[in-house]
Amino acid sequence: MTKRVVISYLVITLLVLVIFEIPLAIFYSQREEERFINYAERDAVVLASFYEDVLHLGFEPDPVPADDYAARTNARVVLVDPDGISVLDTDAQPSRDFSTRPEIAVALSGNRSAGIRRSETLDRDLLYVSVPVASGGTVHGALRLTVDAHEVTERIQRFWVGLVGVAVVILGAILGIGWTIARSVTKPVRELQEVARRFADGDLAAAEIDVDAPPELVDLGTAMNTMASRLDQLISAQKAFVGDASHQLRTPLTALRLRFENLETQLQSPAKVAEVEAAIIEIERLSTLVNDLLRLARAEQHAPIQELDLVPIVADRVDTWTAVAVDEGVRLIFRSPNDRVTANAIPGAVEQILDNTIDNAIRMTPVGQTVEVSVEVSPGGAKVVICDHGPGLSDVDKKNALQRFWRADQTAPGTGLGLAIAENLAAASGGQLTLQDTPDGGLTVVVELRVGGRPAPSGPPKKRKLG
Repeated sequence: MTKRVVISYLVITLLVLVIFEIPLAIFYSQREEERFINYAERDAVVLASFYEDVLHLGFEPDPVPADDYAARTNARVVLVDPDGISVLDTDAQPSRDFSTRPEIAVALSGNRSAGIRRSETLDRDLLYVSVPVASGGTVHGALRLTVDAHEVTERIQRFWVGLVGVAVVILGAILGIGWTIARSVTKPVRELQEVARRFADGDLAAAEIDVDAPPELVDLGTAMNTMASRLDQLISAQKAFVGDASHQLRTPLTALRLRFENLETQLQSPAKVAEVEAAIIEIERLSTLVNDLLRLARAEQHAPIQELDLVPIVADRVDTWTAVAVDEGVRLIFRSPNDRVTANAIPGAVEQILDNTIDNAIRMTPVGQTVEVSVEVSPGGAKVVICDHGPGLSDVDKKNALQRFWRADQTAPGTGLGLAIAENLAAASGGQLTLQDTPDGGLTVVVELRVGGRPAPSGPPKKRKLG
């Protein structure tokens, strides 16, 4: 917006300069040419009056006045008789026929002729003035002056260049002044834009409106603050509902499972026992879903980011999951640098990310294969990489796998929330989680964390001044 305002200032200024400067330059050029022509025409009339009697009486013209004038002004003086034959020429021998020259023909007809024309022979502009030499209404000949017009053309060119220079200076001043004014005028708009970006990033802290801003922007800022406040309330209520509902469902589900297990021991019919076992399995799936929803709700309630040492955290989770891997016939391998590897993350986030990703990797890896978990140092932070050698995912499935409740195989156990929770925790820690192909087949989960990440907002929103 600032650029558009500045460009509009420059366009308006340029139009004003064009409207005023071009007519001024044309007027100046015409005036200089007319002044130059008038001076030359006056001199031509004086010389013509000097040679009037000479041509009338048929005497030999005295070249001294013409030569003096030519020496003083660098002009060429040509005097012709009524037939257009030169009788005096300061630059050439006389007796040349000039009757075919338009300006001479006009002068012999009793009229004056003047102007500036380009001489291709001399490669310069020439001023010409031709006047009749007459007395008593009879034309006895004509006199022509030709003068190099470079002085007047240079003067006109300098004037044009000066006008261009003035225009450049004015445009430069307008650019500086316009930029300053535009930045001042658009400052509230830029601040509202920054507030909108914060809202889009999830920071719903209200902005303090500058009452000196234009009324329309004040109204817009107020509406945005109201919107942010309502969104914050809705999101908080949704998170609270998911967390509370998940928490409240855990107890009755656990009690229901225990009742079914007690009932199973009292039944004698194999068919009824099978039905009870199926009901217990469904209860376990529902309990898993409730637990995952509770984890997801807690993951969205971000705690302050802290600097953590990744190696012992990852080593502890790998050690915990090793027993599960052995039961599934899978080898779990851990690799890490010898040095301390630090990164910023929400407390408990790395553990939960590893629990979800290692669990998926073990379930997807065939018997006899390996799952590798490694900690690596990366520019600006660190990476935790979990590689399995299972069937892997297509590019489309990699995108879908990070969506909530998505599962590649709907018949397989799980809720489809594990990777979504892990990605949410990675993003809340200032990092990111990506899915890649394992070089020799399978899926690789890369969790990138950084050092010096900006803590996620926590606690009640704080007002920020706008304007």
